[in-house]
Amino acid sequence: QVQLVESGGGLVQAGGSLRLSCAASGSIFRSLSMGWYRQAPGKQRELVATIGSGGSIIEADSVKGRFTISRDNAKNTVYLQMNSLKPEDTAVYYCNAGRYGPYPDYWGHGTQVTVSS
Repeated sequence: QVQLVESGGGLVQAGGSLRLSCAASGSIFRSLSMGWYRQAPGKQRELVATIGSGGSIIEADSVKGRFTISRDNAKNTVYLQMNSLKPEDTAVYYCNAGRYGPYPDYWGHGTQVTVSS
């Protein structure tokens, strides 16, 4: 079992930046594919970005050039650096981990990101 704890959400003005962190428990972190999804009110949960155990990255078109996913295997942590934030980025952001590629097996509880115009 892998437990995930997100942090770093909050309220920011449009154009600002936030960095989300997700700390994972256990000793298999480096073999996991890690990622971020988000869910806005009234909308389905959607992929933001994933990073594989080998460092391969998948990003949603809506965040390319603005968001950067990274991981630190020594700290069992995955990050999402979010720049040039827009009001439409407002959502609950969820960290996830997959044992076999970018297909989530474990989820965190989420962290709220609110971008004001």
